[in-house]
Amino acid sequence: MAVSRPRSRALVSVFGGLAIAVPLAAQTPKPAGLPPIEVVATRIPKATHDVPASVEVITGADLTARGASTLHDALALAAGVSMAPGGDNGPATVIPEFWGLHEFDAFLLVVDDIPWGGALNPALQSVSLRDVERIEILRGPAPVTYGATSFVGVIHVVHKDAKNGAVSYTAHGGSFGSGGASGDLALISTGAWKTRISGDFDRTGFKDDRTSFTQGHALLRTVKGEGDNRTWFSADVNIIRQNPASPHPVDGTELSTATPLDANYNPAGAYLNTDRFTVAAGLNRPAFGGANWASMVSFAKSTNNAFRGFLTDISNTANNAAGFKKGIELTDIYADSHIIWPTRSAVTFMTGADLLFANGEATGAVFEYTAALSGITAPVVAEPTVLNLDSENRRIFLGAYASTEWRPTSRVSLTGGLRLNNTSERRGETSPTSTNTKISGSIGGLFGLWEQGTDHVRLFGNYRSTFKPAAFDFGLAENEGILKPETSNSYEGGLKIRSGRLDVEASAFHMDFNNLVTAGMVNNLPVLLNSGVTRFTGFEIAADVSLTRDVHARATYSYHDGKYVDFRKDLEGNGTLTQLAGKRIEMSAHNLASAGVTYAPASSLILVGSLNYVGSRYLDELNEALAPAFTTFDAGIGYRFGQIEVRLDGRNLGDRRDAVSPSEFGDAQYYRMTARTILLGFNVRR
Repeated sequence: MAVSRPRSRALVSVFGGLAIAVPLAAQTPKPAGLPPIEVVATRIPKATHDVPASVEVITGADLTARGASTLHDALALAAGVSMAPGGDNGPATVIPEFWGLHEFDAFLLVVDDIPWGGALNPALQSVSLRDVERIEILRGPAPVTYGATSFVGVIHVVHKDAKNGAVSYTAHGGSFGSGGASGDLALISTGAWKTRISGDFDRTGFKDDRTSFTQGHALLRTVKGEGDNRTWFSADVNIIRQNPASPHPVDGTELSTATPLDANYNPAGAYLNTDRFTVAAGLNRPAFGGANWASMVSFAKSTNNAFRGFLTDISNTANNAAGFKKGIELTDIYADSHIIWPTRSAVTFMTGADLLFANGEATGAVFEYTAALSGITAPVVAEPTVLNLDSENRRIFLGAYASTEWRPTSRVSLTGGLRLNNTSERRGETSPTSTNTKISGSIGGLFGLWEQGTDHVRLFGNYRSTFKPAAFDFGLAENEGILKPETSNSYEGGLKIRSGRLDVEASAFHMDFNNLVTAGMVNNLPVLLNSGVTRFTGFEIAADVSLTRDVHARATYSYHDGKYVDFRKDLEGNGTLTQLAGKRIEMSAHNLASAGVTYAPASSLILVGSLNYVGSRYLDELNEALAPAFTTFDAGIGYRFGQIEVRLDGRNLGDRRDAVSPSEFGDAQYYRMTARTILLGFNVRR
């Protein structure tokens, strides 16, 4: 049975249902009345409940209290979001799910205002959560201020400002030979310039045979000036060396029992190596009429090299596995310039333009080899020396955008915006260039049903129309043509409630998706296909409560229903098309839930605990292989005295090993939840 999966990449669009330019806002689980946190992605400071869209912010203080050092841990309590650890891009990454679409590249990743991965795919494995100020999360399409878009969600990681003088040193060690150290500090100032640097080195081991990764990272930020009159520069270096795991094959309608739980079928010496270097600079200046002008540019260069393999037959026969060696060279450039006009007659206006450029080339070769089903020994395979396959892509995304927010009364906010998209793409040196010019946009509204001081009940709604060129992931069989652009129309509405120490947000959504990109297999190589029409509907609710000054609790529940509406596909490779209309999209669980409690005073005992529930989901497009629901538990205990903190954290304490993400390369194969881990950490902060 061939199991493939939907692929929705997201990189250019209109801010979800909220005006194109209306800012995301900072959310905190503490009582109302706290000052708003600027949402850098949309340029304007807003409080969460002032924005007509589903947004939340996880603060750096919350990450520290929960001992979260990965995106999987950091977003564990985010509403309607499921973060599956690992995947084809190695154990250092995660695969997020928003709105019921479980895809590595169905969302937009932003780091300090920069689309991280540019016009191609999110560079998740190279994101560092060291020295983070906050993580912003938006469900639905991305802000129009980027040439890259998202159909289902945005993750924006914001690191601490260069002027922050805090000092932090950490060290940790634990299960499977894991360990590392890091440091964050302010450097000696030079004149008006303030500089901050962060560095970390980690080795993370796994229970899976011969699976681990090491990562070295450094981030430098420097700034001169304040607020609307500042100049800044940053540089980020990330070096990752991964020893990949193997996905677990499906046999019939269940995960195979013929292959051991942690078996690794990669060739001896298999690797996924990534080197990424990013530099960025920008400035803010007062403009005429009291406006603020801001511009920035970033340049990223990365290399990705892989040597790995996958089972093709669940039997101890010759050549029962296939592998590839591949190298990818990528260049990304991002530039943006915009003006925010001062509020006049209750109207705020923003206009700007941006550019995203990406150019990449992959070369590689494929091979067959024999792997024992026991997986005890690593097959010895000579790396190919002749790389006879290639894949190329050059993309240019240009956009002009404008947005406005009108507040006719203190209880009413109306937002709207438009973006003019012009994209061009060429695959391979001899292929023609494909161009598209299309308008996307959104409208939104927020109405205060009841207001009393900082307490309130507010109704919000939005409509979003979104467009982007089809996905491309440098598969070695992908120079055959350019797929149709992906488009969507989505609606969202809900309530934002604040009453004393309680904070609640509830929303419902509906999205019609055309030309969603799906993955298939041809001659052991992944290929991409447009999948006709799909539909995503559901609702989500999250509640935060501050029980005391130091005790905070959060609970979330979401219901997602993703289905094929009209899609015919050759599932068996024999030319026969199967209509999948009415089938649930694979790996999309109807039910997701989470709950957590944090007790983290400034000194003395620290206690944290959380659980995550993932409902049953299908492993195949025909909806024959149903994977059962599962729940994972995390907990931590620590002690703070003065500037020192010692803590012990456990992840997946129940040791659940359920299927959590599909493989594009291993046909009908799934990566499993990582095994139980225990980490002991030591932190010094001042």
